[in-house]
Amino acid sequence: MRLKPVPEPPDELDDLRAFQRAVPLVPGSTDDCCARLRERRGLSDRQTANDWLAFLRALGLARETPRGFVRTDAEPTPELVREGLQEGVLLVPEALSALRAASAADPLTPDDLFAATRESVPRHDRARDPNWEATWRGRADRLLRWLALVDLAEPVPATEPTEGGDPEPRSVAYVAGDAA
Repeated sequence: MRLKPVPEPPDELDDLRAFQRAVPLVPGSTDDCCARLRERRGLSDRQTANDWLAFLRALGLARETPRGFVRTDAEPTPELVREGLQEGVLLVPEALSALRAASAADPLTPDDLFAATRESVPRHDRARDPNWEATWRGRADRLLRWLALVDLAEPVPATEPTEGGDPEPRSVAYVAGDAA
C-alpha cells in the first residue's frame, strides 16, 4: 500500500532524524504520537503531525503496532529514504519515470508532474477537496523536493522564453538525479 502524505521536506536529510526521534520508543496512540510530534517539532496542527507520522511509516522510520505507533531502529540514510519513497509513497514511480524522460532542455516542473499524474489522484480526494488541484500541485512540488533530497532528482533552473526570445528564469525544475 502506498501512502499519500508528503510533508514539507527538511533542508537536510539529517533533520529527518529529529522527526523520527519525536515518535515514541514505547507505543503510543495516534493522538499521543501526533501531540508529541507537534510539541517536539513545532508542527502547526494535528493533520500536519498525522501526515508526518504516516510519511515516517512509509519510509520505515516508524511502525504501527497493536498498541500504537513506535519509532523503528532504522537510520534515515539516503538509501533507506529512497527505498521508502519508491515503495511506500503514492505516485513516486510515476515521478521517477517522468524524471528519467526529462532533460536539461526540458526539465520536469511540479506543474508538469501534476499534469502527468492528474488522472491518478484518488477520486475521493477530488470529491472532498474543492481545491484538490492546488493541493496536489503542492504535493507534486514537495515530492520532487524529497526526491532531490536523496539524489533521485536534481534541481535545474527552468526557463521560459520572453517576448525578446531570451530565456527568463521561471522556477525550479528537475531532471533525474545520480541515484535514479
